Amino acid sequence: MTEVRQSLEALEQNDDFVHRHIGPGEADIGAMLETLGVATLDQLIERIVPDSIRNTDPLDLADSRREDDVLASLRELASKNQIKRSMIGCGYYDTVTPTVILRNVLENPGWYTAYTPYQPEISQGRLEAVLNFQTMVADLTGMAIANASLLDEASAAAEAMTMCHRLAKNKSNRFFVADSCHPQTISVLETRAAPLGIELVVAPANGGLGAADSVDQLNAFGVLLQYPATDGCIEVYAEIVEQAHEKGALVCVATDLLSLMMLQPPGEWGADLVFGSAQRFGVPLGSGGPHAAFLATTDALKRSLPGRLVGVSVDSRGNPALRLSLQTREQHIRREKATSNICTAQVLLAVMAGLYAVYHGPDRLTAIAERVHRLAGTLAAGLGSLGFELSHAAYFDTLSVETPDAAAMVGRAAEAGINLRLIDASHIGISVDEKTKRADVETLWRVFAGAEQSGLVFSKIEATVIRAVPDNLRRTSACLTHPVFHEYHSETDMLRYLRRMQAKDIALDRSMIPLGSCTMKLNATTEMIPVTWPEFCDIHPFAPENQIEGYRAMTDGLAEMLCRITGFHSFSLQPNAGSQGEYAGLLAIRAYHESRNESGRNVCLIPSSAHGTNPASAVLAGMKVVVVACDQGGNVDLDDLEAKACEHKDDLAALMVTYPSTHGVFEAGITDICETVHNYGGQVYMDGANLNALVGVARPGRFGPDVAHVNLHKTFCIPHGGGGPGVGPIGVAEHLAPYLPGHPLQKGAGAVTAAPWGSAGILPISWTYIALMGCSGLKKATEVAILNANYIAKRLSAHYPILYTGPDGFVAHECIIDVRQLKESAGVAVDDIAKRLMDYGFHAPTMSFPVAGTLMIEPTESESKAELDRFCDAMTAIRAEIAEIESGAVEADNNPLVNAPHTMADLLDWGRPYSIERAVFPMAWVAANKYWPTVNRIDQVYGDRNLVCSCLPLDAYQDAAE
Repeated sequence: MTEVRQSLEALEQNDDFVHRHIGPGEADIGAMLETLGVATLDQLIERIVPDSIRNTDPLDLADSRREDDVLASLRELASKNQIKRSMIGCGYYDTVTPTVILRNVLENPGWYTAYTPYQPEISQGRLEAVLNFQTMVADLTGMAIANASLLDEASAAAEAMTMCHRLAKNKSNRFFVADSCHPQTISVLETRAAPLGIELVVAPANGGLGAADSVDQLNAFGVLLQYPATDGCIEVYAEIVEQAHEKGALVCVATDLLSLMMLQPPGEWGADLVFGSAQRFGVPLGSGGPHAAFLATTDALKRSLPGRLVGVSVDSRGNPALRLSLQTREQHIRREKATSNICTAQVLLAVMAGLYAVYHGPDRLTAIAERVHRLAGTLAAGLGSLGFELSHAAYFDTLSVETPDAAAMVGRAAEAGINLRLIDASHIGISVDEKTKRADVETLWRVFAGAEQSGLVFSKIEATVIRAVPDNLRRTSACLTHPVFHEYHSETDMLRYLRRMQAKDIALDRSMIPLGSCTMKLNATTEMIPVTWPEFCDIHPFAPENQIEGYRAMTDGLAEMLCRITGFHSFSLQPNAGSQGEYAGLLAIRAYHESRNESGRNVCLIPSSAHGTNPASAVLAGMKVVVVACDQGGNVDLDDLEAKACEHKDDLAALMVTYPSTHGVFEAGITDICETVHNYGGQVYMDGANLNALVGVARPGRFGPDVAHVNLHKTFCIPHGGGGPGVGPIGVAEHLAPYLPGHPLQKGAGAVTAAPWGSAGILPISWTYIALMGCSGLKKATEVAILNANYIAKRLSAHYPILYTGPDGFVAHECIIDVRQLKESAGVAVDDIAKRLMDYGFHAPTMSFPVAGTLMIEPTESESKAELDRFCDAMTAIRAEIAEIESGAVEADNNPLVNAPHTMADLLDWGRPYSIERAVFPMAWVAANKYWPTVNRIDQVYGDRNLVCSCLPLDAYQDAAE
């Protein structure tokens, strides 16, 4: 018998990552191609991707590599970063992530692979966790209500500014910003204010606004104060607040949550909006992100809060149930009238911060705050003994120390292993945090003494320290009084609490999430591992350049990879969400026109099918939105485009176009679209949300667009985190490269986020994914993503109309099925199908976008043929259930669809005209791994009319049960 021997190369190829990332095996791929009547993947791409843009030349990247090899390479890069004790502060603090939260949330796919909770019945766990976050923020700030988080502190400041601009009685265009705010916040505010025509007045608060002869300076629509200030100073702002309100202005306060365990909350001295970062509540530094910002406000302003808001409603049985409140009021309804382009929240990080408060509770949080303050006071007393003076006597955790040569002192501290902040030539900032130890204080004494021994004894100095928080600013009110902050302080209790919440949700670890346009693909474990390496997660965003060589090599490498994949000249990794990428791209276009003395170009053409964030971003960039029609095939109407581009030839700034289109097809006219806009002097912005259909088969930087944002949390495998984090870097053609976002601490940089590289802490995920897949793997991922979508479209087309297809009847990477006719024939709405899918163990596709009453399905390349078949079987079975309604075999108002989803509680009080088995075990495979929704269908209208967005008292649950 002849032995069959494989080559070493063949054996190694069988062990590469590509086979683990892509769901269907070769036999399944062959079977699906046969279903479609196509012989090969290459032929499929030739029939779907237009000749005018198709480019299947090998990507200029290395080929796929083994997982251990890639991790070893990334570890080598990470080792080039220097981990020093960070005492830079400036809004970023080292923190201890409780390991029970680290392992069971941050490192747990049950939490990080879930999607935004648009289907609340299968999202009750993370909604509860975010509600804890909102309650924590409202309690600590002394405000009535807080949102579900924002992208970072600086963008929260910008949202607060525009909210004031819209709501304040004073209708001036001036916004006063205290110069004691964090410099990166001021930088982002400058970027955001300019396109809106808002005049920023940056000046001292007390001594400026507080002076009796300076009240006229308060002729502004809003005032922004930092409490404590960026240099640590704690000031009394009550008089300023009173003056601002007399002038019809609203008052925004940037604050620090830990300090509010000791300081009087801003809500108690009249603030209208309070914001900041929750990073120091257990979320690693990550060189600047991702972190959950917060924004809280008064009851009077609550319905104008930007971003997401978790609220309490009731389900069909009258039991309390959580949902996103007012969730569509901005982008998808207001569109070009939207006042914010924020479309999500930093859910995973907000969950961590809220759980940090749950785990510690008010007593331990107070102890942490008191310890930080005591260490700061001890450090200050020792420095005073050495002859150094503080700029301020009142502080919480940050000292501003006067010294003749601040730069030299900062350098000596770095040599001793501690990073300090260089405020100016004669002032140093030192921030104490949760990780600061007595040894750090003693090291700094030696650094400032300029000797091997400072001559100071820690215990003696610490024994004499008194509090540096003024009595009139001490917190006296209780906070975190809800039972949730008192019940889970042992690790056993916390572990079980996390497990109970996780079990309430559907994430990718349970089943396919077929959301169209959202690309819910595998977030491989190997890609996630580097996120918690200290060399990446323990770096301050403003650490010296010579300490972050590994980070720079990684980010520069990722940017270069993205350039090669997309064909663009340059990339900026700074935007920390797709919406921020849109905004940054439009600002680059705006700056380009201004450089050519064409600042009058301010019209942005946007197809009617666009994502809701597109028109919102255009408005925030100072542009006027003009809508372009789509034809019956869902494509941009070329005649209407030509007419409107010609009409606005003198003021045309840009066209925003999603490609492949939001309707799930490759528009053959994309090159003509780009040429038309260019002919009339405009630039083309491409929304890259659907890049998963382009990688390796077309390069947008070469077929027409001038700028595009790329969703790393979609195409390049950063997980959605239950609604966040995300990263939306932008690629640009060479002529736009000078106008990419700059460093937030460099004057005139035009920063769009607070940190230089946005959410740098999760960039290793995409770097690892690209390195693992290599040039051929990335192309195959695109091919299989398109194959999977077409296979689903083919299977479902016998039961549901496919709304849009290309010339040969194919779709791109997603398809839209039309269920509108079922409302008339059976009284079944799109919501009924979405809720019924929960009984089958599936998350619903995207509902009613981009066309109301439809379902948009995107399977991604990571789903196996078996999973695709299960989903198609479920959708086919649901269509059969609808047919029974149409025929009169079951009651139109009492059937498995209109009553879905079914819960365990339903079994105790059945009384339905159909069997329990049919309701909860509609197919044999469902019973083998049954998912039970924990609530029945939620009343959305009730939740909006009765807006409750913090944890309910326990008696409310009892009342509902009765």
